[in-house]
Amino acid sequence: MNISEQLSAIIKSDRGRKIIIAAGITGIILIALSSLLPKSKSQPTAATVQTLTAEEFITQTEQRLCEIISGIDGAGICRVMVTLENGIEYVYASQQKINSDHQQESDRVSQRDGSESNVILVDTANGRQGLIVTELQPTVRGVVVVCEGGDNADVKQRVTDTVKTALNITARRVCVTKSA
Repeated sequence: MNISEQLSAIIKSDRGRKIIIAAGITGIILIALSSLLPKSKSQPTAATVQTLTAEEFITQTEQRLCEIISGIDGAGICRVMVTLENGIEYVYASQQKINSDHQQESDRVSQRDGSESNVILVDTANGRQGLIVTELQPTVRGVVVVCEGGDNADVKQRVTDTVKTALNITARRVCVTKSA
């Protein structure tokens, strides 16, 4: 007797049918229970996306830079000021309609093209809002660092290199000076 014949015999038996029915009922119960479980929060929705304001971005950047620079040998206590070229920019999902009207008369052809773009709105806890596709971080205009070791050329260079690397800006945009 091969395996398929054995399975067929088990399924046809009274005990086999009971096992199949029990497994089916268990599956249905598990599916029903899964709908009662809380949903996982792995995917952010439009309502849960946390965005920073430009002021919050500046404050956080200044604090983090100050912590890093204070750790540089010889820099000492420091204060940092960051200025921005532009604020945070949002790119919204949109739907675009292209209209084309083509008319032909006996001796001339007339064509009119146009397009219409609408931002896609979603319902959130704060009402209807545009669906954000991308958040573009602000561009840093300049950074001023005032620290105790700002008059030392080595310290000045290390602080400038640190700020350049952290913010991906050029040395022209960084000013390091000694505190009073």
